[in-house]
Amino acid sequence: MTDTTQVKAAKDVVKDLQAEYYAEANRAHEEGKLVAWVTSIAPREFLEAMDIVTIYPENHAAAIAAKKGSMEMLDIAESMGYSIDICSYARVNLGYVEAGDSAAGKVPYPDLLFCCNNICDTVTKWYEILSRRLNVPLIMIDLPFSHFDQPQEHTIDYIVGQFENAIKQLEEITGKPFNYEKFQHCLELSNQASTLWKESFEMGKNKPCPFNGLDYFNYMAQIVCSRGNEKAVYFFQLLKDEIAAKVAAGEGYIQDEQYRILWDGIPFWYNLRVMAKSLKDRKAVQVASTYTENWALTYDTTDLRSMAKAYMGNFTNREFEFRFNNMCRIIREYSCDGVILHSNRSCKNQDFAMYELARQVTKATGVPVAIVDGDQDDPRAFSEAQYETRIQALFEMIDQRREAK
Repeated sequence: MTDTTQVKAAKDVVKDLQAEYYAEANRAHEEGKLVAWVTSIAPREFLEAMDIVTIYPENHAAAIAAKKGSMEMLDIAESMGYSIDICSYARVNLGYVEAGDSAAGKVPYPDLLFCCNNICDTVTKWYEILSRRLNVPLIMIDLPFSHFDQPQEHTIDYIVGQFENAIKQLEEITGKPFNYEKFQHCLELSNQASTLWKESFEMGKNKPCPFNGLDYFNYMAQIVCSRGNEKAVYFFQLLKDEIAAKVAAGEGYIQDEQYRILWDGIPFWYNLRVMAKSLKDRKAVQVASTYTENWALTYDTTDLRSMAKAYMGNFTNREFEFRFNNMCRIIREYSCDGVILHSNRSCKNQDFAMYELARQVTKATGVPVAIVDGDQDDPRAFSEAQYETRIQALFEMIDQRREAK
């Protein structure tokens, strides 16, 4: 684990941990350890229990975009015939498979794939393609879309059966019995990390908000890549303590904050700068995000059914009423003045009924909503001028609402 002290800021520690994470993955591959490529909200606890190193193509694709390298990968993928309408994470990753290197460095090719389609259906075909092209086994866990406020019992039965089958597949691939004792420990660590993660971002309810919510998109790397081991618990305890100290001191990211904003969806990884500047110039703070909340997964660590329910609950895998009620709750609890919805060309599940969601949220809360066009990894879908125009309109609506009161 990285040697750090409490005086080192969490945003610096997370950079160290991620650099260490990739270095360890490459070293493990060189030493002949098994490496799995995994979808972002998959139950990695099963893999951690079997000492399998995990790499997240979505995380790596985001890092490539942040390093301004996504277009190179996208051009490769599109030259192979992959449509621009396909998720840019998938295209960046498929391009990386051909290139073997990237602006964000190398990650080892997988010995197996572990796919969970609770985030979208694209990953199903994406990982099937990877399995064929790389000639490696694929473990697929199908988590059906939830049309009800609570999953039905037969759905939970179906998911638990897949969990049990995944254990058998892992035993066959590794040639050793499943380590149930370590698995139980991983479940406990996963819950600890998720609880600390949630407790840290919930301090955004304080006024002034003690953090820049955009930083949480970077902190997410640890809840994605290290959930279920000690490093995640270590980091999120450090993060929580850091933010709690700011709350105790009455310290805000912007001390004289004027506006509190909720962000919905994946950010523009290639242009976090414009997101930050457009808010800070107006003394506005992103106090909450529906996206970062997705990884606050907790469950009964003695019950696979509870775990199945938790992993099924990703907001893109839930009914419209959940998304509506959840957004209204966040607006109320975090005292949000406005909402920014990212109409993401890549993420069809996230964009589903977005305009209706905006209409109903404003009707229910009175809080204005701006919908901005873009893409998580493809800069061609983003116009900085258009973004600024829509953000300006949002703040004008907020001011008009305040004057009307």
